[in-house]
Amino acid sequence: MRIVAFGGGTGLSASLRALRSALAYTASGRPARNKPEITAVVTVGDNGGSSGRLRMERGALPVGDLRQALAALAAADPVSTRSAQLFQHRFAGSDSLAGHPVGNLVLLGLLEQLADPVKALDHAAAMLKAEGRVLPMCRQPVTIEADLRGGDPGRPDALVTVRGQHEVAVAPGIIDQVRLVPPDPEACPEVVAAVGAADWLIFGPGSWYTSVIPHLLVPGLAKAIVDSPARRIVTLNLASDTETGGLSLADHLGALTRYLGDFRADIVLADAKAVEDPEPVASAAQCLGARLVLADVAVARGVPSHDPVALGAALGPLLRTRRARSR
Repeated sequence: MRIVAFGGGTGLSASLRALRSALAYTASGRPARNKPEITAVVTVGDNGGSSGRLRMERGALPVGDLRQALAALAAADPVSTRSAQLFQHRFAGSDSLAGHPVGNLVLLGLLEQLADPVKALDHAAAMLKAEGRVLPMCRQPVTIEADLRGGDPGRPDALVTVRGQHEVAVAPGIIDQVRLVPPDPEACPEVVAAVGAADWLIFGPGSWYTSVIPHLLVPGLAKAIVDSPARRIVTLNLASDTETGGLSLADHLGALTRYLGDFRADIVLADAKAVEDPEPVASAAQCLGARLVLADVAVARGVPSHDPVALGAALGPLLRTRRARSR
């Protein structure tokens, strides 16, 4: 089974851990003989934190979300687990290293040595014995730009343009439009090939406007998604965040076709407790050609986040259905 998962940050990391959990065993509960081929496709618009510093100071591809995806796919043996923990270790203090995860610096070194982000990521994956491949959406970094309404208290109806993934994610107001700069970045060829060969495409969870939708704004990748014979699952978020304030779960689905009119899905997966009224969400899913599936996929308490094991338990039966659309 070939699976391509799109996203960035903690949402994609949870999805990858869930996919590994979902397919580690057969439907009868026995260990699976054949592991799925998982490809994680990561946005490259991050400009905050360590990634933003390295991007500004070294002109590097933002590596933080790439690092998180690699750690999520690391093999479960003791050495690989320790290596993944090392990749995630963040330096404390107030010096020039403070705030940088070790894995970001390793990836930066590989990028400079190999001069090819795909080769650098494949090498890092080998270091972690990753059970899957991590690829960038584009080989060059992009900038995320958005028009927000209501961000200026003195002009509540005016549109304010905000540039930068971090700035868009934390800015007050409601996003009216999001776009990439440049507007037509070239899709990573390896990603296009993986999408064309996939049995399943997985979108979300994650920051909707800055981690999920950007994939639909890359012309070559958008075409590959539309043309792919793969079936598609959209995993909805548990709650609105700063960038999706005022956006219902049904609106999350509508946003996908707003930015890619031909976007279609087969299944929309949502947390049963997060959906107070299933009818509008089911109707929005139907507009995509999908059916709504409700399951308990959130952690029991604390900050709303997906439980990889619970999410995997929900994904497993869905992924074992008919694997691909007829070509």
